[in-house]
Amino acid sequence: MREKIRIGVIGGSSPPPRALEDAYRVGKLIARAGAILVCGGLGGVMEAASRGAREEGGLVVGILPGQDFEAANPYVDLPIATAIGYLRNALVVLNSHVLIAVDGSYGTLTEISYGLIYGRKVFGIGTWEVPGVVPTSGPEQAVEMALKEAKNAHN
Repeated sequence: MREKIRIGVIGGSSPPPRALEDAYRVGKLIARAGAILVCGGLGGVMEAASRGAREEGGLVVGILPGQDFEAANPYVDLPIATAIGYLRNALVVLNSHVLIAVDGSYGTLTEISYGLIYGRKVFGIGTWEVPGVVPTSGPEQAVEMALKEAKNAHN
């Protein structure tokens, strides 16, 4: 049996409203495509994407910084407690075939960096302008490009 595609959605915990809307739409589109959404499991972009995916019947994996798996946002199906703080960002990356960055602060920047270090393609929506991050026009293009890249990397 082939494993489902996993798309990591990364972004800040206190983003502006536009980023929340984009993340929500990204989550919906990932679930509609039948892919698994992987995120940091907390609030902000992570929660908005998780909510979008859950509303479409998708599977959401949240890799948490703390030791309490019940700290996950209410839309995470499979919370994974790590008790390693921001180091968990590497686990989000390593458990994703491809990443979509929505907005974000320094935690998102570390995930982008890990993504590039570990050879994951990173697609961005209003995020850090870093060499290696592919800017997109919005959720539809980001998910379309991520799915295409993940299918190529997954086969």
